[in-house]
Amino acid sequence: MKRNPTPRPTYNAAPAALPGDVRLMNITAVVLFSLVAVALVVAAVLWAARHPLFAIRAIRVEGDVTRNSVATIRANAAPKLAGNFFTTQLTSDKSAFEAVPWVRKAEVRREWPGKLVVRLEEHRAVALWGFEDADDKLVNSHGEVFEANLGDVEDDKLPTLSGPPGTSALMLQLLQSLQPLFAKLDTHIDTLRLTGRGSWHAELDNGAEVALGRGTHDELVASTQRFVGTVLPLLAQYQRPLEYADLRHHDGYALKLRGVTTGAVVAAAIAKEKKN
Repeated sequence: MKRNPTPRPTYNAAPAALPGDVRLMNITAVVLFSLVAVALVVAAVLWAARHPLFAIRAIRVEGDVTRNSVATIRANAAPKLAGNFFTTQLTSDKSAFEAVPWVRKAEVRREWPGKLVVRLEEHRAVALWGFEDADDKLVNSHGEVFEANLGDVEDDKLPTLSGPPGTSALMLQLLQSLQPLFAKLDTHIDTLRLTGRGSWHAELDNGAEVALGRGTHDELVASTQRFVGTVLPLLAQYQRPLEYADLRHHDGYALKLRGVTTGAVVAAAIAKEKKN
């Protein structure tokens, strides 16, 4: 009868620790390899930055170019562009093009090989900005104040907005709501003012002045509607041009025609209008 041999125990011997000088050499080699790799990358970037092969060779301008010619836009923006096709910063390039007069917004992208494509949106002037020392400032269709040469504006009948900084969009909104109302009187607002205390005042193109007073947008529009709805018969009755109207009264308005003041008549006309 055979006996099974007794299994011999197995031992997993731990790898012998490397000597300290060997480990130091390995760490040093890794560090040196990393430094060499970084140096090669830096050298490649510097080479690419200086190599004429990757220079920006063309700028294509798209979008609104009615105020400036393409040549003018390039001449203004190109000196501010830095780097080549790969290294140029599109954010800085965008700012360079938006610094060109009449440019409101610019979108810049790369197009291989060596070209920048720029899409522009120009300001569309809808009013002059006449607050304090606001020389050569205009308001665009977005209610934003921008600087431009007023000699470049073809429309010499733009209305003027005058108010505290940051109120241009609010003022443009009210102007656009009031203009159709005053058009019923065969006139339009030449200047709309907003004081620091929130009081509104309009000067019409026929020389008349209208004190609109304080209130929200809807309140000011409503009081102007009442004024326009009742003043036409009075103008026809007296056959005198309007000089001044004060809409700050709660139940009516004061009216001054050239040579006659008709406050009492206006109050009666408004009371009659309310009954109807």
